[in-house]
Amino acid sequence: MLDFPRWKILSIVLPLLALVALAVPSFIPESATRGWPVKLPRIALGLDLAGGSHLLLEADTADIAATRLETMRETVIAEMKRAKTPIGIGEISLAGGRLSFFVRDVTQLDAAREILLPLTTGAGLTGQRDWTIEVVDGSRFVLTPTAAGLSQAINRAMDDATDVVRRRIDALGTREPTIVRQGSNRILVQVPGLQDPKALKELLGKTAKLEFKLVDLTADPAQVQLGIAPAGSQVLPYAAGGGGIAVIRRAILTGDELIDAKQAYQPDTNQPNVSLTFNTSGGKKFARVTQENVGKPFAIILDGKVLSAPNINEPILGGNASISGGFTVESATQLAIALRSGKLPVTLKVVDERTVSAELGKDSINAGITASVIATVAVIAFMLVTYGRFGVYANIAVVLNVLVIVGVLAVIGGTLTLPGIAGFVLTVGTAVDANVLINERIREEQRRGRGVLQSVELGYKEASRTIFEANVTHAISGVIMLLLGSGPVKGFAVVLLIGIATSVFTAVLFTRMLVALWLKRQRPATLHI
Repeated sequence: MLDFPRWKILSIVLPLLALVALAVPSFIPESATRGWPVKLPRIALGLDLAGGSHLLLEADTADIAATRLETMRETVIAEMKRAKTPIGIGEISLAGGRLSFFVRDVTQLDAAREILLPLTTGAGLTGQRDWTIEVVDGSRFVLTPTAAGLSQAINRAMDDATDVVRRRIDALGTREPTIVRQGSNRILVQVPGLQDPKALKELLGKTAKLEFKLVDLTADPAQVQLGIAPAGSQVLPYAAGGGGIAVIRRAILTGDELIDAKQAYQPDTNQPNVSLTFNTSGGKKFARVTQENVGKPFAIILDGKVLSAPNINEPILGGNASISGGFTVESATQLAIALRSGKLPVTLKVVDERTVSAELGKDSINAGITASVIATVAVIAFMLVTYGRFGVYANIAVVLNVLVIVGVLAVIGGTLTLPGIAGFVLTVGTAVDANVLINERIREEQRRGRGVLQSVELGYKEASRTIFEANVTHAISGVIMLLLGSGPVKGFAVVLLIGIATSVFTAVLFTRMLVALWLKRQRPATLHI
């Protein structure tokens, strides 16, 4: 019991002092440390404490189905032309949510089927394929998307959309946002500290599908006004309104080949624009197309709307381009973020929107602090009255435990929520519970007639088994909440698990060290506990 050499004392005291030091910045206002050369670790406050914006986004699954059809249409056209012996096909129909076309030469039916088969894949572990292929009327192929294939596409699109949303929000410089999927087609977004969700909604509402397409100069303007375009082309509206324009359906370049987008200024007018940088293949493709089409217009299209349709006055080399069109600095910055983070694979719309005021968050913090202080004071008073000196040691351990939890949360970049404060209060109780078990076991050993040292030794040894078993069951519950829970439940679980580990360290090892040092120094003949 008295065997606490210097190295053992240091191995207990130094980690505690380090974590307490790391906890200090969290109690200092962030404004007071602004401008310091070193960024101090501190706990971030969750939405319910700091205030902020809450958005629930829902994906349009019909949009995913339409995108799959359009992608398959483009792929079929390209593959039939790329065949060793090109296969002639008629206009592809997308009516009824199915893709159908006829083969002009029936002797090429088998060759066409061989080309189509690799375009379909297995839908996960369902045993089904993502498309079915049928031949009707002897020469017409019909490709129908299966339910399993659509479900797999939705799941993949939602995962990709969640990643894009996360990148866009991170680019805003916000701290500790919560971005999680809910159900099959929803994404929950919570951004602490953001009181005006308007800019966030506009940013997340942009699909940011960027395309460059050549303008179809053969189109009849009268037909274009009626929304009718020649075969292989389509009519798209201008983003600023005022009619539409016919463009060749196949894009010469897309945003998938972007490597950077940033807000800049036009050198001649000093108006805000968006500067684009393409990767090597995109730059070469852009240079080739502009060299071949000097003097012709091309359309810059964002989310199905034409931003502008400038003439190609000279080849655009170097892999750089720019988008202009009545931008403000803010709107150009948002568009650059949207393009830089990648396009959304599906359209998202806001179905639930809430703003938590900073005042409400402040009230929650005050209420949580009040509850924590009352609980801590009550526990300290109880331990002092009941156990005397040993109660003092337990109280020191409790205060240290709270500071250590704050330090650990600051180091791991944790976010404190209102349920997290509840976890703090619960941890105070469970930390003292360990000392209660130890102290009562020491009393029991004394009643059996054992000496001071033996009573303390057996009290810690026997109580530690019970403490370990009790904390293991708590930890199992915490791990389950951490793995299966989300949002506030996960925040509660994080604080609970950290508290379990730190309370065992402070309540058992730290108090045992204090008791051992006191016994070694004072050598009391009796214990008053």
